[in-house]
Amino acid sequence: MRRLGTTALGLPNGPHRVTVRRDLEVPAADGITLLADHYAPADVERPPTVLVRSPYGRRGPFGLMCGQAFASHGFQAVVQSVRGGFGSGGVFEPLDESEDGLATIAWLKEQPWFGGTFAMHGPSYLGYVQWAVADQAGPELKALSMQVTASQFRDAINVGGTFALESTLIWVDVTSRMKHPLSGITTGLMSPRRARRAALSGRPLAELDVLATGEQQRFFQDLLVNGPDTTFWDKRDFSPTVSEVAAPVNMTGGWYDIFLPWQLKDYAALRAGGHRPYLTIGPWFHADQRMMRGSIRESMDWFRAHLLDDPSGLREEPVRVFVTGADQWREFPDWPVPGMRERRWHLQPDGGLGHDRAPESEPDRYRYDPDHPTPFLGGPTLLGDNHPVTDQRRLERRRDVLTYTSDVLDDDLEIIGPVTAELFIRSDREHTDFVVRLCDVGPDEESLNLCEGMRRLVPGTPEADDEGVRRVALELWPAGHRFQAGHRIRVQVCSGAYPRVARNPGTGEPIGTASRMLTADQEIFHEPGRPSAIVLPEVPCV
Repeated sequence: MRRLGTTALGLPNGPHRVTVRRDLEVPAADGITLLADHYAPADVERPPTVLVRSPYGRRGPFGLMCGQAFASHGFQAVVQSVRGGFGSGGVFEPLDESEDGLATIAWLKEQPWFGGTFAMHGPSYLGYVQWAVADQAGPELKALSMQVTASQFRDAINVGGTFALESTLIWVDVTSRMKHPLSGITTGLMSPRRARRAALSGRPLAELDVLATGEQQRFFQDLLVNGPDTTFWDKRDFSPTVSEVAAPVNMTGGWYDIFLPWQLKDYAALRAGGHRPYLTIGPWFHADQRMMRGSIRESMDWFRAHLLDDPSGLREEPVRVFVTGADQWREFPDWPVPGMRERRWHLQPDGGLGHDRAPESEPDRYRYDPDHPTPFLGGPTLLGDNHPVTDQRRLERRRDVLTYTSDVLDDDLEIIGPVTAELFIRSDREHTDFVVRLCDVGPDEESLNLCEGMRRLVPGTPEADDEGVRRVALELWPAGHRFQAGHRIRVQVCSGAYPRVARNPGTGEPIGTASRMLTADQEIFHEPGRPSAIVLPEVPCV
């Protein structure tokens, strides 16, 4: 039945018959007991072990993907439920995983069936727990394979200083219901709907967890009162030790994943530390099953190379990215990719976009009303029934959205790499947000979003000049895309992406309890001394 289940998930069954021991007891440092299932190939003596630690349970799809699949290919696998879930003792403490992870590794090394080496595998939270222990796991840790994750979630939750409302609310709903029967089947469908219904209620943020889940969630409340610069994050941020991790790292991300920018920062930290990680970026969103299936195969190749001394499954180049618009995979020796050149596309009067700096011109203006926030139609999200790539024309017709569009391209234009923007703005609110989105406009005028970024402004950051104009730097999501000849490049500028990020009330009040909403009158400058622009990572077309 397990083999049939593995096949049903689109995963390859290996040649080995698998035995399973359920509910092994793992002692944590404070005395509570964590439960784990142990999968082993019946005819292989003490092979390497793949350790997976999950808040989403040990059975069902996770057991098949992370246990049965690896064991049938000759590895042992230990799939453990983290503290507070699915029989493991204690209370779930989101993102506080270092101590329990190290206790589990210490227990693993003492088992009579342990063969002396192990690896770790898993997406999202299952990848984050790898970073929580990787620098202290000891020489027995020979490989890490992680997908759509990062060594810290601080910046993804507080993206650009905003608050990632929808994804955070979805996640606390998912984890609050994971203990219930059939929760793994129903939460993927129902949690996004419950989160969106709560977000669109108009109630203060501090009330939305009760509306979505039925009761107050401590983690959600903690996030509302602990911004990115508070000590709350100190033991939940493992980015300072990424460069010290000795085990080889295989990373998989998606262009529409909520963690991609910070996953790439982890890649950069590993490269700065002298390591050579592998990186794959596909046309995937966070919970994309295509990515999940492919990552199992990639992890097996990675583990064979580093635990069984069989590198035959590894590709020649360490970086592999999918170029949307061209529908092609490309391989490179590094990221950012060689030959990339940053080029500024300046916002122009009358909605233009071009290489030349704009002439002297009046700024463009719009009013943002947090009582009717600019919506989010498509882009990076955790789960949900919205598509990551969506026609933006309905959004672009709104009066609170500015668009800047290039002339029709005579030739193909390809971008692969980080995307940034620089806006010169003036607002009548010191507390306000700005959102920049890059789109591809086809000959039929369909405007498809590629990537976006946002920035929350507070008094004095950034400083205003004598005329009240502030220079705002934004980091957008990275992109790999070909604009085909006959298409146009479009940039959107607005002040909201709701409910992806919480609306800015304009008052500076605490985000959880703010209820008074003030409109913001925004001005976007495009003139020689204030050259607002988007910066694209152009590469030669192949």
